[in-house]
Amino acid sequence: MIVGLIVNPVAGLGGAVALKGSDGPDVQARALALGAVPRARARAAVALRALHLRRPEVLVRTVAGPMGEDSALAAGVRHEIAHRPAAPNTGAADTRAAVAALRDVDLLLFAGGDGTARDVLDAGPRPPVLGVPAGVKVYSGCFAVSPAAAGAGAAGFDGRTTEAEVVDLDEEAHRAGGVGARLYGTVRVPAARVRLSGRKTGSSAAPPGSAESIARAVVASMAPGTAYALGPGATTLAVGRALGLELTPLGVDVVRDGAVLARDVTEQRLLTLAMSQVTHGVLSVIGGQGFVIGRGNQQFSPRVLDALAGIVVLATRQKLAALGGRPLLVDSGDPLADAALAGHVRVVTGHRESVLYRIQSASEELP
Repeated sequence: MIVGLIVNPVAGLGGAVALKGSDGPDVQARALALGAVPRARARAAVALRALHLRRPEVLVRTVAGPMGEDSALAAGVRHEIAHRPAAPNTGAADTRAAVAALRDVDLLLFAGGDGTARDVLDAGPRPPVLGVPAGVKVYSGCFAVSPAAAGAGAAGFDGRTTEAEVVDLDEEAHRAGGVGARLYGTVRVPAARVRLSGRKTGSSAAPPGSAESIARAVVASMAPGTAYALGPGATTLAVGRALGLELTPLGVDVVRDGAVLARDVTEQRLLTLAMSQVTHGVLSVIGGQGFVIGRGNQQFSPRVLDALAGIVVLATRQKLAALGGRPLLVDSGDPLADAALAGHVRVVTGHRESVLYRIQSASEELP
């Protein structure tokens, strides 16, 4: 078996520094200036280790340097170079060229986000593909639920495939608060869909007033002198409205005693606040996927989670029902931090309404 690997080395740069994406050289430069740390290569290495553990004989065919070779070296897997980028600073054209160079592999792994998935699709991949989640926004259905799950899924690939969606966003509109997600196309993926994250779905099916009912419950439970970090999502925006505040769409705002304490915070700013006072995280569930941590809210890093006094999870009953019994998921990038949140969490579903629901690390094998 030959598995191809392409890594977008700048994927996910903008998440922790509140840029809500990583597309474009200007955004990438700004993210690095703000202290962002590349994470795609490390997450690809996690996938390769999981693959090698199950199938040590597999050959990884990849791209030179940070587009794959570095991850293969870090994982200690047998590999060969099939393509070398023309310049050190790689972009979408390099991803498309790499897809063409890896046309003869049995399965193509790619590490990145939705923009990377779109570049892979545009190149017309011949083999089936599987995404290693490493971007800020990972709404497409062609990604595994975690890097480890991607490696396990690749190891278990038996040739059977199905179609999965590639969803893309206009990042400029995304940063301005307009989600604007659209279905861009489909790709062939391994048929074991249980390890795939599934396409993000919206909250349009929720009855009118559901978010407002949840918001009233959250506001009623807020303690004086305590800070609350409100993550992105329509439900948390409703919490802001209930407080009479206009929050940052798709950002993380910190409120205390009915006022905004800090707006659109970075991971570092959130950590500083959480270490200086009692702070709770208020997080919504991504519809269709079940993620609570690790998708669009990378400000809640492992060290921030450790500093928080606790988390409050929000979801409508309809959103939980749509999961079909699947657990809520955490993918912070640190297995220990994810494991610390595993078990059951109380999910606020309405005014004076809540349910206990299972939550687990996305790296755990799903049934």
